[in-house]
Amino acid sequence: RMAARRVLKAVLVDLNGTLHIEDSSVPGAQEALKRQATFFLFPLIGCLCSSFIRLRGAPVTIRFVTNTTKECKRDLLERLTKLGFDIAENEIFTSLTAARNLLEQKQVRPLLLVDDKALSDFTGIATDDPNAVVVGLAPEHFHYEMMNRAFRLILNGAPLIAIHKARYFKKKDGMALGPGPFVTGLEYATDTKATVVGKPEKTFFLEALRGIDCAPEEAIMIGDDCRDDVGGAQNAGMRGILVRTGKYRPADEDKINPSPYLTCENFPEAVEHILQHLL
Repeated sequence: RMAARRVLKAVLVDLNGTLHIEDSSVPGAQEALKRQATFFLFPLIGCLCSSFIRLRGAPVTIRFVTNTTKECKRDLLERLTKLGFDIAENEIFTSLTAARNLLEQKQVRPLLLVDDKALSDFTGIATDDPNAVVVGLAPEHFHYEMMNRAFRLILNGAPLIAIHKARYFKKKDGMALGPGPFVTGLEYATDTKATVVGKPEKTFFLEALRGIDCAPEEAIMIGDDCRDDVGGAQNAGMRGILVRTGKYRPADEDKINPSPYLTCENFPEAVEHILQHLL
């Protein structure tokens, strides 16, 4: 049985809803990243030995993958650092990064419907006389005049690029609409389909693994969104752990097929499972 176990090389971790909710961390999340836990090794000689490791010291690469478009990577890292998370900037892969990469590939000038705090991640991208539409989470831009401007551009042939199509997300005061309904409205009005770059797209997860020397089946994803985090990862060939924090709703497990590899109460419990059973 040990020989049949797939080697785990990478752990992908969602941020908002999994490690934190806005400016509040999920209880125990910081400690779970660095805590000491017991797992068992079976050496070739056959004897049972126990060893103590930290997730950070485990033989896996950690990537923090997020669909957030409310802030640039620099501000996101600052928020996480203030919350006590030990995370490096090069460990974070965002849908903003994926969107910028696509814009550079297509060589287009976007109308950026993103939060002003996210604009710095598009520094250097020409936006004059736009010939593409990019939609992220931007409540201040989701009014008739701006949506109509985007509508007209798309009607005239501009590609519609959705940074992601999340239906909703978790805030301190409850659930809030994501950009998905607004992207879908533009798709409906213009009879076109958006190119989606964030989760749950397979390309997003594969891009997050780039440079790790890790096949999808050697990675696992932890997140609070059954469709975008877990379903997307599993469709890309990974395993997915769903946590019952953030935007999780009862019976979310039944919304995807195949169902999650595992459902846990929270991130610390997911880490416990990985350390005890997958390494």
